[in-house]
Amino acid sequence: MLNFRKIKDKLFLTFIFFGAFIALFPLFHIIFTLIIKGMPVIISRGTMFFTGTLSQGGIGPAIVGTFILAFLSSLIGIPIAFLVGLYIYEYPDSKVSEFVRGLLQIMLEFPTILVGVFVMDILVIPMGTYSALAGAFALAIIMMPYVSVYTAEAMRNIPYTYREASFSLGLNCFKTAFRILVPIAKRGIFTGILIAIAKVAGETAPLLFTAGGLYEIYPHGISAPVGAIPLLIYTLIQSPSSTDHATAWGASLVLLLVFIGVFIPIRLSLKEVKL
Repeated sequence: MLNFRKIKDKLFLTFIFFGAFIALFPLFHIIFTLIIKGMPVIISRGTMFFTGTLSQGGIGPAIVGTFILAFLSSLIGIPIAFLVGLYIYEYPDSKVSEFVRGLLQIMLEFPTILVGVFVMDILVIPMGTYSALAGAFALAIIMMPYVSVYTAEAMRNIPYTYREASFSLGLNCFKTAFRILVPIAKRGIFTGILIAIAKVAGETAPLLFTAGGLYEIYPHGISAPVGAIPLLIYTLIQSPSSTDHATAWGASLVLLLVFIGVFIPIRLSLKEVKL
């Protein structure tokens, strides 16, 4: 009987290990492939790959455009999404809160290309040009449900006794939320923000209708067209040129490095609050 239990235990552990390997294999395969195919391109072109224009074999304008879009979309979307998540937490039983929760769930699964079409109709066509502002607005719409949902969930995980203790000391709802609860929930909130930024940094579909693409000169204003690394990759892989394909592999590796360079240090620097 004892041996049979040990066998079952080992079989279970083997199954769990095999399942974890299957789940993580695509991730490691993607990283390995990008390094193998992208690193030689970056090494062979040197700093020109990061600073040069597309005709010079570089992706400099696309890198700058990606950071501009991520910054502007965060500037637009994060404050609004944070307040929405806070409202959902503070008034969970209201009809408005229930409606917003349902809307956020829909937005999480909503086809992002339709967001691009919507922003094209309300911004690009009236302005008469693609622009960084239009691209950032589309990405802000995509990022908001992630930030809102993570904010509400992080706040909901805080024991209600902290809220009661704050009220007993004479703090109102505003001070309780921003001075007591938000600092406790900051790890979960920032996780949602990082996931949202990572999501929009890799988006291509909405930018097809809003950003326009700019790869021969650097961006010169938020009302002008702008490039982005995902949009550049999409453009390059449609070319029959092997040189363009090589540039796409290098750009893909850069996008991965940008994500790792931003996400991991910030995530590790956030200390979890012990309750």
